[in-house]
Amino acid sequence: MELFKKAGKFLDGALNVLMAATLAFMCILVFGNVVLRYGFNSGITWSEEMSRFLFIWMSFLGAIGALKDNDHLGVDTLLRKLPPRAKQVVFVISNAIVLYVLYLLLDGSWKITLSSIGSRAPATGLPMAFIYGTGLVVSIGMGLIILYHLYQALFRPGAIDELTKMKESEEIITASPHETTEVSIERKQGAAGGER
Repeated sequence: MELFKKAGKFLDGALNVLMAATLAFMCILVFGNVVLRYGFNSGITWSEEMSRFLFIWMSFLGAIGALKDNDHLGVDTLLRKLPPRAKQVVFVISNAIVLYVLYLLLDGSWKITLSSIGSRAPATGLPMAFIYGTGLVVSIGMGLIILYHLYQALFRPGAIDELTKMKESEEIITASPHETTEVSIERKQGAAGGER
């Protein structure tokens, strides 16, 4: 178990470094190209295409990180009202559906990656498989996270409450208890048409 925790921490750190590196490289390329174009009437011909590729990778890697931290959007109104055993059943069913969708993504990405190995991007010359391969990385990464979550839900007592817990909006989280009450009162008044 200790080995899994160390591997998880290493992969989490590597994921964060990769996302930061893609964002930094993308910013450098775009900013550098703007400066070259307006300041020196020249530019990097492959900058726009490479930035687009990096943005795709950063978005998909971010999706893996968000799943790991349970940051994807979700509606838990019904889930909160269920008893722990029912929560566990709903969690397993919903994650089994997600696993099936990830399998479809993996299958489609594998086929299109293989078919695009010979074709290259016009400006950078990179194989188009470099782009379509994001589906492979995301489906495998997310699939492993879902399997780990399912294992925790089934075999770790009390884990289901932690796994099904949705984060509140940032506005409510960052507000103090007094401010939270004022915000909720203002929302109720606004919904009712204000004070009369």
